Formats: sequence, C-alpha cells, structure tokens
Amino acid sequence: MVVEQRPSTLSVRQERSSVINCSYSDSASEYFPWYKQELGKGPRLLIDIRSSMVKKEDQRLTVLLNRTARHLSLHIADTQPEDSAVYFCAASTHCSP
Repeated sequence: MVVEQRPSTLSVRQERSSVINCSYSDSASEYFPWYKQELGKGPRLLIDIRSSMVKKEDQRLTVLLNRTARHLSLHIADTQPEDSAVYFCAASTHCSP
C-alpha cells in the first residue's frame, strides 16, 4: 500500500486554520489514524477515523474521509503554537480495537 501526504511542509499563522491531505492506494483500507510527533518525543495518536464514517471532530480537529477518492484530510482550526509538530497519516486494512 502507498500512502502520500501533502504538503510535506506547512507554515500557518496563529489562529488560522490548516489542512493536511493524505491519499492512499488500497481501497480495502478501513482504519485511518493521524499521529502527531512533537520535537524530542515519540509519535502519539491524535485522532482516527474508520471507513464507515465520512467526518470526525474532536475539539479543534476535524478529519474528512472520501473513500471513493481514497483521500482523507486533517483540519486544524484556530492554529496555536503547540500545534507545531510533525503529523503522519496512515491507512490500514484492520481496525484498531
């Protein structure tokens, strides 16, 4: 499976919104986690979405999933300095418990 994330680098002004896009190749994918890795720390699960959903929200975060286009996006509203990190998307054919 191939997973591609765009843009590779993103600069956003404080209090603006930001979007990170992710595409995947395997139409059998069922589980789509987003991870956040802050400087000097390991990655941690930020938010996830399952194939039965098209949208998931958690505070300032929104994930949108388009299975037909094999695309998902992470939207961060009201960007804050603590949002500065590396973000990873993933896709799996198995759902996490």
